[in-house]
Amino acid sequence: MPSSLLAARTPPARLREARRRLLDTGDLADDALAPALTRSWRRSRDFGLAPTGRFAGAPHASSAQLARALDHQHEFVAHARPVMEFLFDQTRDTDSMVILADAQGMVLHALGDAGFVDRAQRVALRPGASWHEQWRGTNAIGTAIAEAAPVVVHGSEHYLERNAFLTCTAAPIADPAGRLLGVLDISGDHRGYHRHTLALVRSAARIIEHRLFDTRHAAGLRLRLHAQPEGLGTVTEGLLALSEDGWIVGANGVALAMLGLPPGSIGALTLERVLPLDIATLAAWSRGSAAHALKRADGSTLWLRVEGGRSLGVRPAAPAAPAVADALARLDTGDSAMQAAIGRARRVLDKPIALLLQGESGVGKELFARAVHRSSARRDAPFVAVNCAALPETLIEAELFGYRPGAFTGAARDGAPGRIREAHGGTLFLDEIGDMPSALQTRLLRVLQEREVVPLGGGRAQAVDFRLICATHRNLREAIDAGRFREDLYYRLNGLALQLPPLRQRGDQAALVAGMLRELLPGRDVRLAPEVAHAFARHRWPGNLRQLHNALATACALLDEHEDEIGWGHLSDDLAEDLRERPAPAAPVADAVDLRAQSERTVRQVIEACAGNLSEAARRLGISRNTLYRKLRELRLR
Repeated sequence: MPSSLLAARTPPARLREARRRLLDTGDLADDALAPALTRSWRRSRDFGLAPTGRFAGAPHASSAQLARALDHQHEFVAHARPVMEFLFDQTRDTDSMVILADAQGMVLHALGDAGFVDRAQRVALRPGASWHEQWRGTNAIGTAIAEAAPVVVHGSEHYLERNAFLTCTAAPIADPAGRLLGVLDISGDHRGYHRHTLALVRSAARIIEHRLFDTRHAAGLRLRLHAQPEGLGTVTEGLLALSEDGWIVGANGVALAMLGLPPGSIGALTLERVLPLDIATLAAWSRGSAAHALKRADGSTLWLRVEGGRSLGVRPAAPAAPAVADALARLDTGDSAMQAAIGRARRVLDKPIALLLQGESGVGKELFARAVHRSSARRDAPFVAVNCAALPETLIEAELFGYRPGAFTGAARDGAPGRIREAHGGTLFLDEIGDMPSALQTRLLRVLQEREVVPLGGGRAQAVDFRLICATHRNLREAIDAGRFREDLYYRLNGLALQLPPLRQRGDQAALVAGMLRELLPGRDVRLAPEVAHAFARHRWPGNLRQLHNALATACALLDEHEDEIGWGHLSDDLAEDLRERPAPAAPVADAVDLRAQSERTVRQVIEACAGNLSEAARRLGISRNTLYRKLRELRLR
């Protein structure tokens, strides 16, 4: 939506009449206010908010929750803070404050004049507070998120009358993949409104997006675009990041607007589809630093400069593995969800806190557990993995706890120490813990409580010291409700639960493929053919990393020695058929099923993380408690 519509001020008389009608009839005429303001007031009404009277209150993050949010958004906040300090210097002593909020509307950081900050805190305009429209009605932060556009909300344009002393200007900030990261806002006393504030906030948001883009794609191939050569290198330029085979893998909002592309086109189009520029020309330009003029189909001229990365069309030598600090760092190949899981695991690396890894089969739970072990102080001690689903129920007890000589028929003559004792000093990894028999759950709980194990057949208890990591693809809360899993054991295992994303939701598939190919064919520069790479990116990969690795291993085995590109003929027939049959967007029914499953997983995980506190869960999900109850009924969840 054009920002001019969002920035247009509504005459006070129209505001008063619209508010009177809203209070009297519960609705607004379509032309009562500017379209964006009308939509926002209606959303606020639908959230059940009362414009006047006593304010019921909104959720507020605790100091620990705010610290976790800041840690999760570390890169975003780190790049935003210097820009916020610059903004604050420009607006100092104007009864205002500069605010950064996340994509759910929670205030992460704020700087402001002391006198105004005190007034703002009376309406909870401070770090930790949620300014999503659901809780605060029409306001610049929440409405910028809802409209996905810069917005000014001045005085009585706020839905809640108690916020009418404010004038607020906000602009959304997107990451290089087009996903909303958060909102930058300047809020102040309504008597100090200035129409130039919108331009100031939008420019600051662009600077943050530029910083994020340059950091994220520092080692890759980048295009800088502008209608004038002098505009290259300024905050008004468009930015594109390209893969080595010409796919658009990153962009800022200016570039998307310049090329007429939606955010969803990132990762789905090649450069040749949007600009009259072939790979050969781009390869030649990438070897210099000059700006080049490009004539577009509509007759306009676009100036561009190619920077960084390897030249397109040139086969690079196999890249040396980057220097990394530890095994966890090697798992970080650019996906934000994996980065968050790695960051949280690192914070408890050498602390006596059990890890519970959750995720679909094949997402790499054991790989993650081994990386945690190798990155910890216990790295030189044993890593002992036990698959609770693979052992027969009659053997799992002896396998885990060990046994004395002659403890049962067929027992080894000298007995066995058991896997738990073998893990002494190191890490015990219990895979598919949800499949552990009930009787053994009781014994495992006792071991975890007492930190000693008694072998089958009796004898003296043996002290054990190990780091515990468990993994499951099952929903343990459901198993508890069904009586298949002990609740007290669940809370012993779940010191920190981490959800590992499925391959279809990861944004680093290209890096994963490249890494697997280097491992499978060390010393050879092998890559996917462009059409195969595109099909891989669209595939759902129900077997996740395990399936991807098997597919690449088969393809590598079918490559001739002189070949360096994996095409359709190198894939197994069934995979090639699946890849060719699936259109770019998945079938609507499949989408609906997947979205429902994803929604169910998200709701379950958040409720588990909140220990069943539905008010807190609703706050984290960014919905009202009534909406959460309705969602639970729709998903038939208890």
